[in-house]
Amino acid sequence: MKKYLALLLALVMVFALAACGGDTASDATEPPVADDTPASDAPEVEAPAETYNVGICQLVQHVALDAATQGFMDALEEALPGQVTFDNQNASNDIPMCSTIVNQFVADNVDLIMCNATPALQAAAAATTEIPILGTSVTEYGVALEIDNFSGTVGGNISGTSDLAPLDEQAAMIQTWCPDAETVGLVYCSAEPNSQYQVDVVKEELEKLGYTAELYSFSDSNDLAAVVESAVAACDVLYIPTDNTAAANTGIIDNICRPAKKPVFCGEEGIAQGCGVATLSISYYDLGVATGEMAAKVLTGEADISEMPIAYAPATPKYNAEICADLGLTPPEGYEAIEPAA
Repeated sequence: MKKYLALLLALVMVFALAACGGDTASDATEPPVADDTPASDAPEVEAPAETYNVGICQLVQHVALDAATQGFMDALEEALPGQVTFDNQNASNDIPMCSTIVNQFVADNVDLIMCNATPALQAAAAATTEIPILGTSVTEYGVALEIDNFSGTVGGNISGTSDLAPLDEQAAMIQTWCPDAETVGLVYCSAEPNSQYQVDVVKEELEKLGYTAELYSFSDSNDLAAVVESAVAACDVLYIPTDNTAAANTGIIDNICRPAKKPVFCGEEGIAQGCGVATLSISYYDLGVATGEMAAKVLTGEADISEMPIAYAPATPKYNAEICADLGLTPPEGYEAIEPAA
């Protein structure tokens, strides 16, 4: 009897194991349960934001150009946060170096070149007709790019902003401050075509007002002091346009003119801050901001650079309180004091 019971129990265990094995096989071959979630409800993966490489060629380091570059970068970063990589290069007032810098930008195939000052713009225009180019702190694009009958739009791959303040009003400014003066010396760098353009216009305007106006040109900073000394000896008043070499050497000019009690009137605030009595000036930071806003539109395809006209900024009359006090000059009504340099 015990043997029969053991045999019966063994048979029951065999059948039980076979049943379990059959269930496992059945489970393994059952098709997966279909997902009833609509495909449209699946989470969307956002495409990464497009990135851009922008090359900046600045002619020389001084207050006005530095402010324009900073305004440009701030505006572009605000418009395209985290999407722009800047390659900011300074030519240290070495004009041939501008060509070296922009040619490297072209070799790197940057998405846009920003040129701060006329020689930088000229170098970029010679280097590429494909990459978009925006200028800033450029006084007269028609003169800089040798465009006859310039209408306000360069066309092609170039546009930008101008730092040109009304030149007739700058001549009138001198008459307002110094009505008894007779001779005005216009001091400028002959290597900067936009400086030549400005002094030619201002000279004509001053002569209309009855002044004797004489041009005093220097080729670079090496002969600046000698030229300024000649102008101070022969003239009652000096005028300096928006000239980059002069802007980078205001200390030399001030050390000659202020002891001689000769007032200097300037084409922009940075020069007036260093050696001038007064100016009709734009904000170079705001000029850079406007250029950065233009760049954002070009990079994103919102605007066609070939159709973008050159943009201008309004001018504000300002005076240098320290120099005015030293020369005994009282600012006319409507002039704002220039903030002292930090």
